[in-house]
This record gives sequence, C-alpha cells and structure tokens, in this order.
Amino acid sequence: MDLAVVLVLCLSCLLLLSLWKQSSGKGKLPPGPTPLPILGNIFQLDVKNISKSLTSLSKVYGPVFTVYFGMKPTVVLHGYEAVKEALIDLGEEFSRRGSFPVIERNVKGHGIVFSNGKTWKETRRFSLMTLRNFGMGKRSIEDRVQEEARCLVEELRKTNGLPCDPTFILGCAPCNVICSIIFQNRFDYKDQTFLNLMKTINENIKILGSPWIQVLNIFPVLLDFFPWSYSYKKLYTNTAYVKNYVLEKTREHQASLDINNPRDFIDCFLIKMEQEKHNHQSEYTFENLTITVSDLFGAGTETTSTTLRYGLLLLLKHPEVTAKIQEEIDRVIGRHRSPCMQDRTHMPYMDAVLHEIQRYIDLAPTSVPHAVNCDVKFRNYLIPKGTDILTSLTSVLHDDKEFPNPEVFDPGHFLDENGNFRKSDYFMAFSAGKRVCVGEGLARMELFLFLTTILQTFTLKSVVDPKDLDTTPAVTGIANVPPPYQLCFIPV
Repeated sequence: MDLAVVLVLCLSCLLLLSLWKQSSGKGKLPPGPTPLPILGNIFQLDVKNISKSLTSLSKVYGPVFTVYFGMKPTVVLHGYEAVKEALIDLGEEFSRRGSFPVIERNVKGHGIVFSNGKTWKETRRFSLMTLRNFGMGKRSIEDRVQEEARCLVEELRKTNGLPCDPTFILGCAPCNVICSIIFQNRFDYKDQTFLNLMKTINENIKILGSPWIQVLNIFPVLLDFFPWSYSYKKLYTNTAYVKNYVLEKTREHQASLDINNPRDFIDCFLIKMEQEKHNHQSEYTFENLTITVSDLFGAGTETTSTTLRYGLLLLLKHPEVTAKIQEEIDRVIGRHRSPCMQDRTHMPYMDAVLHEIQRYIDLAPTSVPHAVNCDVKFRNYLIPKGTDILTSLTSVLHDDKEFPNPEVFDPGHFLDENGNFRKSDYFMAFSAGKRVCVGEGLARMELFLFLTTILQTFTLKSVVDPKDLDTTPAVTGIANVPPPYQLCFIPV
C-alpha cells in the first residue's frame, strides 16, 4: 500500500511539473492545440507524416503556432512569408540547430549539421572554403562530375536494357564525387566496401524516417529505457561503421601527409589540426573530422541520389516530359559530346524540370529543426531563447498561389509564357538562410549533369503502364523516399 501511495504521489508531481512547464511562458508563445501533461500534442500528430499534421493544424491556428513534442514546445512556421521572415530576415536569430535527440547522442555537438555556436560556425566556414578550393562551382569539380556521369551511364549500359532497380547505381555516382573531394579517389561500382557504405547511408535515411524514431525524438527519455531497440541500435551501428571507415582513411592520410601539397578535404583538416595543436579549445579534432566527413557523406550522397531516383520515377510517369527534354538535348547538345554546365543556360525546359522534380518531391518536408539563439520578438509573440523551430518547407514548395495545382507534376511551374525559365523565391528545396545546405552548388551541378547525360544516352522504359506507377513516398520522415520500382535503360 505504501508503495502505491508513493507511485501516485510521484505521478502527481510529474503531472504538476508538466502542467507548470507547459503553462509558464505560454502567453509569450504563439497559440496552438492544448497539450496533454507529459504527452504534449502527440495524439494530434501523425508520427508517420508529421508534415501533413502540421498543415492541418495551420488551417486552425494560422501560419505561426506552437505544438508540444512531449513537454517541449516547438514553434511551427507555415507558409512562405513566415519561413522567409524567420530564416532570411532574422537569419542570425533563427540559425541555431534545434533538438534531434536520436542523432545528438551520436554526434555529440560535432560536425556541420547538428552542431551549434563556435563549432558550427568554424566547421561550416572551413568546409565551405575547402570545398570551394577543391573546385565546388569551378571547372575542376565539373570535370569530376562529368567523368562520374560517364561512368554512371557505362554502368547503366551493363544492364543490357533489362529491368533493374536503380537505387544503388544512382547512389554510387554522387557518393563517388564526394569521395573524390574527401579521399581523392573514386570507387568501382562493384567495390564491396563502397557498396557497404552506400547500403549503410541508405538504411540510416529510412530509419530516421520511421515512426519509432519520431517517437524517440519526441520522448528522448525512452532512449534510456530502450537503448537497444532495433531501429536505434541499427542507426547507432551504421553510424559507427561510417565513422570507423573515415577514421581508417584518416590514419592512411596521416601516414602520407604533405602539408605543402594537400590532396583533399581530409588533408586540409589534418593540416589545420597541426596548426592548432597547441590550442586546447580548437574545433579541429579527430572526432569533429569524422562527424564532419560523415555529414558530408550523408548530405552529399543520399539527398542527391534520392532526388535522382525520384526524378527518374516522375519521368517514367510522364513520358511526354521526357520526350521534350530529349528534344532539347538533341537541339542544344547533340549526341557526340558530354553535357556541361554552360548548356544549362540554353536549356530552360530541362532547368524547369529539375526545379519541378525538387519542388514536387519535397525531399525534406520540415527540414531539420532550427532553434532561436536568443529571446526573439516575432510578429506579436516573444519566442524564448532555445525554443525549437520547425519550418514547413512543404507549405512553401506546395504553395497554391505561387504554384497552381501544386500536387500536379508540371514543369510549367518554372516557365514563363515565352517558355523561358522562371525563378521563384518560393523554391526552398535546399532550405534558406544561415543553415542553407552547404553542398547546394554541387548538388545542382550533379542533378543537371547526371540526368542530362542519362537522358542523352538512354530511353527510359517502364515495366508497367506509366499510369499505374505510384509516386507516393514510401517513407515520410526526415526525407521523402520514393517507393521501389524497376525500369529499363534502352540505349538511344
């Protein structure tokens, strides 16, 4: 009986604490659905599709509202005006990385994506500078991407026009580009180590989108009770595999390092480590190096390969679009030379298709959570320092005023009445502001050169009637992942 009384008292205290935390300062935050003690708004959110739930709530509470993930308040920004005002107009105040407990336990504040403060600023600055020095946006990296595009089509040619699942082949190409920048070497597409890396990264994206991981992020205390649940254990094991591989490559680089002749990203980081070896507060450590390279791998490989895979599925679904692209390729490039970035300015339809693919698939529906660096006056509200911010990129990319019939795949969304490419401020596929994707320039180049080279070389053939192809995401979480499918690459 005494134990029962103690349990009741403990639960009552937890409920009171939860109610106090949720009510204190609540008047400063935007309105939102009333949260339950401890559970927050979990029953108003579909953990399989949080973005869809947020869109529904915005119809009730407007473009700026608060939801509770467990006991933690999160301000949601829905629609172009609210997102732009926060990420661009108040970019510095909204530049902090928000809470993502499942990953935080692995990265421990290192890297680019999930770091903050000095670590984030220094690591991001160094990464951008190093990527530029090794040619991001310059001719040298274009040469690398063109070379990889040629290797990609040769690998696709080996399928002999038979049905194939393009997942791993399309993943290998962007991964090899990243490898050439980080490790100064590319892999054969059949290399087992390379395939293991690809498999690991691919698995992690699927795991991060699973409902159980969403629950663990909402209630991180469960990580202490279920540290070896299958999803989390697999995520932890996969992350450790990538980190160990990077560490192994780093040791190889150390043994052959020439400080006067850096070969790649790792060499540049090691040289910086040597320069700052007496600075005990330095951000240049082995741990930060392994996490930063892992970030570049994940962000630079899986996002581009998923977009390519989704893009081919949409082109199979819409053969009339594919035919118009190939007509433009024949007219501008022909069949006897490789596409180059200069061609893009003469290919408005291809440019529009690439933008429409990214708009339509809405790869990262809510982006990765942001947070505010300080108390922020936002519209009529005061958002306390450290409050998490979710930006609905779906609401921007699928805005029906900017993009009529946004649920329809239509390259015309990015063309004017004369057939010229039309830029749109609503195109935030890479997010916006201080946390915009570091590899945006590289990703844009890869998408253009890879897809253009594929369509220059092959006719795409669906194994089912195009009308029967399902383009609904198989996974909707941290990223929208297309359903599995097969196609035939028929040489032109």
